[in-house]
Amino acid sequence: MTVAVSLKIDDGLVLAADSASTLTNQNSEVVNVYNNANKVFNLVKGLPIGALTWGAGSIGRASISTLVKDLRRRLDGTDQAHHEWKIDPDNYQMVDVAERFRQYVFDDLYGTHFKGWKNPPVLGFMVAGYSSDGQFGEQFFVSSPPEGGPCKAIQSVNPGDEVGISWSGQPEAISRLVEGVSPMLATVLQKNLGVPVAEIPTAMAVIKGQLTASGIVQPAMPIQDAIDLARFLVDLTINYVRFCNGAQTVGGPVEVAAITKHEGFRWVQRKYYFDTGINP
Repeated sequence: MTVAVSLKIDDGLVLAADSASTLTNQNSEVVNVYNNANKVFNLVKGLPIGALTWGAGSIGRASISTLVKDLRRRLDGTDQAHHEWKIDPDNYQMVDVAERFRQYVFDDLYGTHFKGWKNPPVLGFMVAGYSSDGQFGEQFFVSSPPEGGPCKAIQSVNPGDEVGISWSGQPEAISRLVEGVSPMLATVLQKNLGVPVAEIPTAMAVIKGQLTASGIVQPAMPIQDAIDLARFLVDLTINYVRFCNGAQTVGGPVEVAAITKHEGFRWVQRKYYFDTGINP
């Protein structure tokens, strides 16, 4: 499992995630948990474009990390077999990058590999960055729908000058802190308290309206404070899962990247599988 956090303020975007990758058997039982998966990516080196993933760790025998790097070769023009995918660094729109991402991952790979599966795995991404003429950062959900199957359309998140925070994967800890309630509350209202299904959306809106932590994300936050907040929320989930029953399916090193208009994509915290002294 995963915790994946995306945060947008006026000064930029922050992507943060843990490194746990859970291996399960056909009965959905946890066989092992690896703590070195890569979930944060720079989509085009030298450009302010990144992505964040959660859900399935692979499609077939290829990890999501490897597949995203294959896409990166298309987008930067080094894959001559798909030269038409190359981004013009002086003239591109993030909505087009997100749509290319959806086409590559879900139309070409996910949809083909999992075709015919009764319960295909959840797979999601946040594609984030700046258009070549953009004033504000942009974010797009590119994710399989709750009912399963490939992603049919991208979804803009906090468009224009809106700011905010999004989280995916295992949402329990962050939802309780930020929204004041568990994601299971709607089920409890219906099954344990007998609230009619038609009234649950209104009830949830009222409860969250009263309990949500107001002002946790401010438009004028410096990028360093946004980084600190994103890292805190990932750490929060790691420690919440640590002290709950069951396997620690969120954990390992925390990776954080910041994307700003002028500095572009910058790693803030990153793990390496090689010694940088030996491989500068």
